[in-house]
Amino acid sequence: MSNRAVLLVNLGSPDNTDVASVRRYLDQFLMDPYVIQLPWLIRKLIVNLLVLPTRPKESAEAYKSVWLEEGSPLIVLSQQLKTALQQQLDMPVELAMRYGSPDIESALLKLANQDNIEEVLFIPLYPHFAESTVTTSVEQAKAVIKRQNLSIKLTIPAPFYQQPDYISALVESAAPYLAEQYDHLVFSYHGLPESHILKCDTSKSHCLQSPDCCETPHPAHATCYRHQVMKTTQLFVEQAQLNSDQYSVAFQSRLGRAKWLEPNTEDTLRALAKAGKKNVLVICPAFVTDCLETLEEIAIRGKEVFQQAGGDNLTLIPCLNHHPQWVKTLANWCQQ
Repeated sequence: MSNRAVLLVNLGSPDNTDVASVRRYLDQFLMDPYVIQLPWLIRKLIVNLLVLPTRPKESAEAYKSVWLEEGSPLIVLSQQLKTALQQQLDMPVELAMRYGSPDIESALLKLANQDNIEEVLFIPLYPHFAESTVTTSVEQAKAVIKRQNLSIKLTIPAPFYQQPDYISALVESAAPYLAEQYDHLVFSYHGLPESHILKCDTSKSHCLQSPDCCETPHPAHATCYRHQVMKTTQLFVEQAQLNSDQYSVAFQSRLGRAKWLEPNTEDTLRALAKAGKKNVLVICPAFVTDCLETLEEIAIRGKEVFQQAGGDNLTLIPCLNHHPQWVKTLANWCQQ
């Protein structure tokens, strides 16, 4: 029997759609110093005075609009991925969420209590590096191992934003939609405050300093979210053989008043509608699993924005979820 196990990690979800559950989830999520990168007291004041009084009720309604009979789409689809991957591997596979349940601590304890498990292949399900996704998940796992005195080794793959088999899986999953008639494809990535990008540039002289910084080779790209999403887009476009006028890149999910990566997805959808683009596809490669940000923010609210601006049809290309090619790709990585 292998002494290795796999732990898939995703962001997380409230346990239910009631306001109290959503408030608990948002409090845990937004109080993470990797998410709102401000001193604890300022972060606490922002979360408690500006966010939690109103946001949980709004978010609860959004979750209700996409909730499945089995529960949160993110959790349900992630569990389906875990099950499909387990069928491909002769080693234990567990699933954890950075926020909410099932949590990283319980998953690591479950693996550590199994005989012969010495190494955990810890896979954050984010193609692109960001402290607010990858770093916080890894640091949480390390903290659990230290606190619980677990004798297991974490092996953490690098972000897979340009891995050929990941790109191939992404293109293959999108192929049926690209084969239909459409006017434009929008790559909508989760946004980040520009301050997060600048913080990760240890040279303090490259990221966001010129219009072509993402295309100019630099060591900062190893931790530059913007470069990595642009690279994913480039590789996808090349493999799918799209022309430069067939697609755009935009960023969604802004929160707060800080300067975020641009252009904004909703602004992009409005501009496309006003330019006469009637049938638009949207793909969200920052997510490998469909969730509130894809199913509600894009497929419901994004469609409303597009149609109100004069567009006709907006179609969300589903995330990889448990697409067979994606499961096969993950299985190959785990066996290397």
